[in-house]
Amino acid sequence: MLAIFQAAGWPIWPLLIASIVALALIVERLMYLRRSRIIPTTLLDEVVKVYRSGNINNEIINKLEKSSQLGIVLAAALRNVNAPRDVMKESIEEAGGAVAHQLERFLTTLGTIATLAPLMGLFGTVVGMIEIFGSQNSSGANPAQLAHGISTALYNTGFGLAIAMPTLVFYRHFRALVDSFVIDMEQQAVKFVDVVHNSRK
Repeated sequence: MLAIFQAAGWPIWPLLIASIVALALIVERLMYLRRSRIIPTTLLDEVVKVYRSGNINNEIINKLEKSSQLGIVLAAALRNVNAPRDVMKESIEEAGGAVAHQLERFLTTLGTIATLAPLMGLFGTVVGMIEIFGSQNSSGANPAQLAHGISTALYNTGFGLAIAMPTLVFYRHFRALVDSFVIDMEQQAVKFVDVVHNSRK
């Protein structure tokens, strides 16, 4: 592996750093963006029970807020449980926006790496081509320098594409996952609003 990096020349090292960063972010997002962690299946039913019992206090709301991302949204609803429907929905939307920002953390970096990696590979290709042309002199081409230039060009192109393709796949996957989480949280929050305001009719 070290021999490949040496043959690819110095432009491969930024690509290697980008691949390590991308891998670390993918692993972190896979661990963080789990449905059971973001949207616990029984949480809405538990919050409805707490509301109907009338046992709502700051301790319960704070505990709910720390439990999960859905908990943050439902805690905002509980804080405004005595407010009009529009105010309650507005507080949910504000909390949902903050939660969506949390869920999207590092995705911009991942998308940037997916976009930048082929360009970094192309840069390495250009460096390799410069070396190839630099190997030409009045007595002909220097075979060793020519071979090094070709390997620099090809290794960097291949490595750039090898980083970009899986990174782009995971970026798209995480974006879709975050969108589905946000929609699911909004639907559950609206259900809770309906429970609160329908129970007053």
